Amino acid sequence: MTRKTLTIEDIARKANVSKSTVSRVLNNSSPVKESKRLAVIRTMEQLDYRPNAFARGLAGGLSMTIGIVTQNIGSPFYDSVTQGILKGLAGSDYSPIFADGRWIPEVERAAIKTLIGRQVDGIILVGGNLQANELEEVRKAEPTIVVARHLEGWGPQCIAFDNHAAAREAVLHLIGAGHRSIAHIRGIKTHEDAIARFEGYRAALEEAGIPFDPELVASGNFNGQSGVLAVESLIARGASFTAIFAANDEMAFGARLALFRRGIRVPDDVSLVGFDDQPNSLYVTPPLTTVRQPAVAMGEAAAAGMLNLLQNREVTAIDLPIELAIRESVAFCR
Repeated sequence: MTRKTLTIEDIARKANVSKSTVSRVLNNSSPVKESKRLAVIRTMEQLDYRPNAFARGLAGGLSMTIGIVTQNIGSPFYDSVTQGILKGLAGSDYSPIFADGRWIPEVERAAIKTLIGRQVDGIILVGGNLQANELEEVRKAEPTIVVARHLEGWGPQCIAFDNHAAAREAVLHLIGAGHRSIAHIRGIKTHEDAIARFEGYRAALEEAGIPFDPELVASGNFNGQSGVLAVESLIARGASFTAIFAANDEMAFGARLALFRRGIRVPDDVSLVGFDDQPNSLYVTPPLTTVRQPAVAMGEAAAAGMLNLLQNREVTAIDLPIELAIRESVAFCR
């Protein structure tokens, strides 16, 4: 008899107990006489029996899976969040099932429907574009945690970073270095993170008494190529700037390349600040000053919150401090 073919019937027969007794020991579902419990445990040890977590979960009405809907698999930020979720689920009996919403509401909606059809025990939504009323319906159907976006009324079941305040701090850092002509490369205009970071940029300018100039704002879409095109657009329109605040690191990397091609030195001629603190930001030339967004910690908190929901425990809020990783891409304005 191999371990692979062992069943609870085999355990029951050798331990001289009923199958229901073995099941109660495995699931710790109701009291079992101590002598019988020890007999079952000894028998499992002798036969090197390892209960199947999925089958054990089905017996209790659970699939022992968590549905994870992320956006744009391959994105450094969202992948860091999902790595945090994996770390947070490690050591539990739950396994993740991943789906990609691709920032398209119809795709995200279909992904959630598919996961619910797979009978996942809960859903973690990483970012996304679905409206709050739709997400309320999801929350009614399944235990749900949202991470990397802000939803009113969700409390600790929504793990969000203060993008507005963080962007404000980043721009104030540039202003503190003497810069007053600060360009901004926006993210996707309808994306709530991009909107909050743009408003944080404007708030910092207003706080410092610097008039907002729409000619210093260039459109991007969070990828590196849009950072290149944004700088080319600023230069083509004759915008004068001594610093750039990019709404994420990918666009900052693209901006750095476009400046290099034009013979514009960073930070000697133009200072540059990004957002996210991707690992690569340490290794560009020069190393990038950027907002440190705690993506892995956000993912771990989402996993912890989900496990608490599934065990009917309180979900506690976490503090996500705003921190600027100050490196060599910012210099005092001459």
